[in-house]
Amino acid sequence: MEVRIDDKELVRLYETGKSRKLKLPERVVDEFFAVIQELDAAISIYDLWTKHPKRKFEKLKGDADRYSMRLTGKYRMEMIVNWTNTEKTIGVFLIDDVNNHYGD
Repeated sequence: MEVRIDDKELVRLYETGKSRKLKLPERVVDEFFAVIQELDAAISIYDLWTKHPKRKFEKLKGDADRYSMRLTGKYRMEMIVNWTNTEKTIGVFLIDDVNNHYGD
């Protein structure tokens, strides 16, 4: 699937492995790169559900096109998915946030 990063600091993190504004643990940064590779390699969302179930690819409540995937137990990556087929199984992933899901 196609993956785009739609946040300036996340682009910097992706290109350099570091971000001045994002204070993320090293493990979270490693998982960020791993998830991008998994998304890029996926043919459809079924690959995300069957090959990477621990990532818990899921739709977020309140927004028709907003989804998340787990990076670690605490952190998740959020994105908007623009579906390119009517079945909503193939799309363009616009990554726009990495956050501490539990806020601590």
